Amino acid sequence: MNESTEIREHVLQLMKQKDDIENTIKELTDVLTRNGVGMNDPLVDQDGFPIANIDIYQVRHARHRIICLQNDHKALMKHIENGLHGYYSSSAHLPPNNNNVREVETLPMQNSVAHKIPFAKVTIVTPGSPAEICGIQVNDLIVEFGSINFSNFNNITDVANVVQHSEGQQLNIKLQRGDQYITTYLIPKKWIGRGLLGCNIVACNS
Repeated sequence: MNESTEIREHVLQLMKQKDDIENTIKELTDVLTRNGVGMNDPLVDQDGFPIANIDIYQVRHARHRIICLQNDHKALMKHIENGLHGYYSSSAHLPPNNNNVREVETLPMQNSVAHKIPFAKVTIVTPGSPAEICGIQVNDLIVEFGSINFSNFNNITDVANVVQHSEGQQLNIKLQRGDQYITTYLIPKKWIGRGLLGCNIVACNS
């Protein structure tokens, strides 16, 4: 097994770990949703009594696990990015890189087969925003947004929840642009404009 093949196998293993983490985060986020809270909502009322219909132990456990997994995910994405650079360098097939946007199809990904149906569309991208910096363009179709894909997408609130829970964290974004599938990494964060992304996203059926 040559160096390029070894790196490729290692990167694919890391991608599998990434998928597992994202699926677990989605399950834990569903726990919070069922309890009607997010990551920072209070669990007790003004008098210090537990709010009715909230499983405090379950929610606290889910929040702690999400924070830990988001940190693991961030580190894993860095390892994957480094591995991709190593793979392309060793195999002399470094693809064009524009604002960290890469052709997904240049390296077979498990998700590139499973997830090809877009669930949302980008209608506005503000200059200088986190969205523009990472290479997102108007009319891009979103195939994956962190842990969200066509199979588990319910409504645009899902995207808002992921953004809220991922401030300062690196999110893997898969886009369809024309007949190409590309992937980029987006970090939701405060900037001079509104929101954490600087773009407007609508559901495909809107």
